[in-house]
Amino acid sequence: MHILLIEDDRLLADSLRDFLMSEGFHVDVGYSGEEALDKTFQKKYDLYLFDINLSGESGLQIIKELKEADDDTPVIFITALTTLDTIAQAFELGAIDYIKKPFPPEELLIRIKSKFKQPQQQNFLTYENLQLDPTNHIVKVDGHPETIGEIQFKILQTLIENRNEIVPKERLLSHMNNPSDVALRVTINKLKNRYNLPIKNIRSKGYFLE
Repeated sequence: MHILLIEDDRLLADSLRDFLMSEGFHVDVGYSGEEALDKTFQKKYDLYLFDINLSGESGLQIIKELKEADDDTPVIFITALTTLDTIAQAFELGAIDYIKKPFPPEELLIRIKSKFKQPQQQNFLTYENLQLDPTNHIVKVDGHPETIGEIQFKILQTLIENRNEIVPKERLLSHMNNPSDVALRVTINKLKNRYNLPIKNIRSKGYFLE
């Protein structure tokens, strides 16, 4: 993650930069609003850490100018000013958080990590225009979620996971509460008709999804 830190207290700015870089972040530092504008025009950042009470233009004013230039980079404000009016202005400008001076660097790290949690990887199954979410048992058709019974979902999931292979009938029957050849055929036909699936019955062996 690339961070732009703007803080006119050079000692604080440099110590925060060193701390965040030790945690694996890439950090550029500026000490004024003018430097902030120069750096944002030169490079794209993932996060802004801006002091509100800068000499010259305030951090709030700088962010307002950047927003007017269609810069939607998330910002966390660093401030000794915690009046309701200041906090309201910060969030009206799109701040995702603010932190009050003085603070330990570890608190800033916690706030950054909480705002940029990596989403858990979703292991979706796809087939033509279908997308299956095995974790939540959701089927999407052309991106639109549809309700489907648990047994139908498990059978559909098994067929898609083993596409172009013969899935033994016994394996599909194991997903059913009251397994029978007739019940399995009914379920397969419902899936074929509902999702226009090329499922073939391979006699005495099982089912095959092309």
